[in-house]
Amino acid sequence: MQRPLRRAATFCLLLVLALMARATWLTVAKADSYDNNPANARLAIERYGKPLGNILVGGRPVTGSAPTGGELAYKRSYLDGPLYAPVTGYSSQAYGSTQLESLYSGLLDGTDPRLAGPADALTRTTPPGGDVVTSIDPKVQKAAWDALGDKQGAAVAIDPATGALLGLVSTPSFDPSAIAGRSSADAAAWKLLSADSGSAMLNHALRSTYAPGSTFKLVTAAAALENGLYPDVDTPTASPDPYTLPGTRRQLTNENPAAPCTNASLRVALQYSCNNVFGKLAADLGEARLSAQAAKFGFNLDKLDTPVRAATSVYPDELSPSQVALTGIGQFSVTATPLQMAMVSSAIANDGVLMRPSMVDRLTDHQGRTVEDFGPQQLSRVMSGKTARQLQSAMVTVVTGGTGTSAAVDGVTVGGKTGTAQNGVDNSGTPYAWFTSYADDGGGHRIAVAVVVVDGSADRADVSGGGLAAPIAKAMIKAAFGK
Repeated sequence: MQRPLRRAATFCLLLVLALMARATWLTVAKADSYDNNPANARLAIERYGKPLGNILVGGRPVTGSAPTGGELAYKRSYLDGPLYAPVTGYSSQAYGSTQLESLYSGLLDGTDPRLAGPADALTRTTPPGGDVVTSIDPKVQKAAWDALGDKQGAAVAIDPATGALLGLVSTPSFDPSAIAGRSSADAAAWKLLSADSGSAMLNHALRSTYAPGSTFKLVTAAAALENGLYPDVDTPTASPDPYTLPGTRRQLTNENPAAPCTNASLRVALQYSCNNVFGKLAADLGEARLSAQAAKFGFNLDKLDTPVRAATSVYPDELSPSQVALTGIGQFSVTATPLQMAMVSSAIANDGVLMRPSMVDRLTDHQGRTVEDFGPQQLSRVMSGKTARQLQSAMVTVVTGGTGTSAAVDGVTVGGKTGTAQNGVDNSGTPYAWFTSYADDGGGHRIAVAVVVVDGSADRADVSGGGLAAPIAKAMIKAAFGK
């Protein structure tokens, strides 16, 4: 009888040891994964059990916390939600969080260890949430929002000297307050937004890429000057009009047949947006040199964090000579975010130095004391100061007497480049209207702006960078300089 008892006892002991090992594994090795699992209700109860810290624009909170009276005592609220959604993202009791709300969730809910003082550590209490102080200028943001109106598109403004993002607008947009809770109304709003294929919830300024069209000619011009094809923007080029693409019979013509594009200088070619000149320049440069110049501007950069990560703007590779020529005018398979094209003008305006774009100035605790400061960071030396000043001058000519006259602002030096980019197979879709620019108020302040309008309801004949996008940039420039 003793042997069966011993076997049963040994089996029971092994079961107890297995249970102890499993419990130890769950409570020690797997603790973090369970603690941080979105399905863990305790996380939501802890996060929404007290008011969150805020995201600030122009020193004013654009977020808040509204009492609910439920187990989740507070839910996120937003001031001018659709206007600032591309900046804040959303924080939802049911659907998680995105953008700044997600990236700085620990700071906002008080769990960031940098917020805990000695008393908090001793009592094991969570301090009040801190704040995220953005660089967004509310006047520039509102001007872009109003000017875009019901058009689909995006607008970005940058301080060229620091890389600080002053405006970041995406339309259509949405109100994050509508999905902040767990009610049936929140679920209905989420369902509608999800059925929109993410268009309203997609940050078009950072996450959508488009053919940049003729705005890319600034990159091609920079490559031509940096590689010594021409000494300055006023030297005539060797550019027949029309230009026959290498290895083909296809001719590259110009939108305006009467424009003086034959052998035009870079200044005149930018002024009249001469396709023949920039197609020829790209073919003369070749893929390697043009790609290298594009990379200095930020193309093909896998990780560009603002701190919200931007989509990669692409200059393609393994191209035929005719395809290289087409990339010189921003077509074929070149793609760019609105942020990227603002970075192009920013580098030119900053005498060839590209600063890393960022929408966050600093993080603070609930008493306003700085937890982390984000100073300016140089991303790359894109071109020489001489080349940058040559392009600045040529861009001014575009606005004073070229395709970008609708961006002119009294008392401010404005330089720009228009673009009307092909869209769809065989250009079957409505073209994209682009404008990228910089402005200088003469008092040491500069701003770089890029706008894209993607308006499928517009009459195709009415779509142009100068007609649709440039006036939006003008409104942002006027707001930035108080004009």
